[in-house]
Amino acid sequence: MKYLKLFVLISSMSLLWGCIHMKKNTVMTFGDDVLFLKKYVEVIVLSDSTGQGKVCLVPALQGRVMTSSAEGDKGSSYGWINYELCKSGKIMPHINVYGGEDRFWLGPEGGQFSVFFKKGVPFDLDHWYTPKCVDTEPFDVVLKSKNSVAFKKDVQMDNYSGTVFNLRIDREVRILDEYEAVKELGVKMDKSVKIVAYQSRNRITNTGKNTWDKQSGMLSIWILGMFNPSPSTTIVIPYNPGNEQDIGPVVNDAYFGKVPADRLIVKDKAIFFSGDGQYRSKIGLSPKRAKPVLGSYDVVNKVLTIVKYSKPEGVSDYVNSMWEVQKKPFDGDVVNSYNDGPPQLGAKPLGPFYELESSSPAAALKPGESLSHVHQTVHLVGAEDSLDNMAKTVLGVGLDEIKNGLKK
Repeated sequence: MKYLKLFVLISSMSLLWGCIHMKKNTVMTFGDDVLFLKKYVEVIVLSDSTGQGKVCLVPALQGRVMTSSAEGDKGSSYGWINYELCKSGKIMPHINVYGGEDRFWLGPEGGQFSVFFKKGVPFDLDHWYTPKCVDTEPFDVVLKSKNSVAFKKDVQMDNYSGTVFNLRIDREVRILDEYEAVKELGVKMDKSVKIVAYQSRNRITNTGKNTWDKQSGMLSIWILGMFNPSPSTTIVIPYNPGNEQDIGPVVNDAYFGKVPADRLIVKDKAIFFSGDGQYRSKIGLSPKRAKPVLGSYDVVNKVLTIVKYSKPEGVSDYVNSMWEVQKKPFDGDVVNSYNDGPPQLGAKPLGPFYELESSSPAAALKPGESLSHVHQTVHLVGAEDSLDNMAKTVLGVGLDEIKNGLKK
């Protein structure tokens, strides 16, 4: 319920922010979004070899990917952007929800090793603050080319238990050409399908003098993507089958209260979760259940989105972000998905948007050691028969199964 209170407050702030990504009856193009952002911040646009796949980044916002397009400047813009907050120039005290479809965060959010709560304070909204290094502080550009850009950031922060972390963040975003993306996905392309694919390679290095461990707390890399929803967007998360007594529940849907049955259905091959931006809810999968891929399909715009991420074999320690002193602080989720919506009847949603998220394992690092996490995003738009084959190959389910996934 503490998470629910948080998002109630954020939603009330959104009454001021306006969370607009559409003009009346007009979907914003990639070019529209880039021109808008350039009014307020420096942007970097990466292009693939065709010039049609494009990615827009903002160094001042931790090198985050704000949005992308598979069809050039005139193509649809896939990332959700908070126009009103960007225009306002305001800095909000708890969190600044600018948007973006690949943004760098650090975990854990809650618990005795949280980096969002200072030592000894209550786990409540009044004392919850997003670390500035992943909210408002810029990352330095260290290398830039037509198809990639690298960033760095030196950080000192402490957790709820009083442990001080000194770390360096290194982040590289690279747009992939079609042949690279196709090889990564293991699919066949045809001329009917347009594609934009990119990956962020993220690394944290312990630059301090103390080891990060289970006694003092550990950090994790957390990548979150915010996308524009449609009334018929369905999120698809394949999972590892097995007995719950042996490997735990298939899905954790307790973040904001149990998700209604018509919005979350677990079937034999995959979990289907609504991404319509109309009902606030969140789910997560443990490392024993999660596969290194998840995605979504927007029936209205015929866009198949796929997220792949690095998931080390046999690793089970992932940070726990629940707002409480935890019995199992390293028993957290590796993938999450969030669907935005009004927190209560009559209230405005934060976006609306939906999220696809991945996390690294907990970083058990000695001084000088590093941990890396790769998060890859691919948008495919085109003929449904071609997208169907791709969905079957990568996600294990076809478009008909996805379209009907929320039907019992």
